[in-house]
Amino acid sequence: MTTTAPTAPAPTTRRNDLMLAAFRIVVSFLFACHGLQGFGLLGGIDGQGTAVPVGSFPGWWGSALELVGSVLVACGIVTRTAAALCSGAMAFAYFVVHQPTGLLPLHNAGELAAVYCWAFLLIAVVGPGSYALGRTFRR
Repeated sequence: MTTTAPTAPAPTTRRNDLMLAAFRIVVSFLFACHGLQGFGLLGGIDGQGTAVPVGSFPGWWGSALELVGSVLVACGIVTRTAAALCSGAMAFAYFVVHQPTGLLPLHNAGELAAVYCWAFLLIAVVGPGSYALGRTFRR
């Protein structure tokens, strides 16, 4: 039986892990900002600081999911589940809010919902990568 010594990760692997972490963190930060708008922060939902009514569906609950989900994804904690929920929330937003007003995202102002949906779906499938707090909890 032959054993081989563990090798250091290839530079390409390290670079890919860093890019995945950067992508995960940046997308999550922007998504968190979007969620904060529902609570009246960062200009609110109308640019005047208006918040969605507390407990209203889907506005308030969507904002809460955006905020909590984005923090979990950014930190790399239960990343796949949180990213799948964020992706689903944006699919819901696209098909319920945007799609009825026009067929294409450019016609119904749904580009952001579609992009977030696919970005979080990618994170849900690929996972958080090497640079995630969730990895320290599993040890």
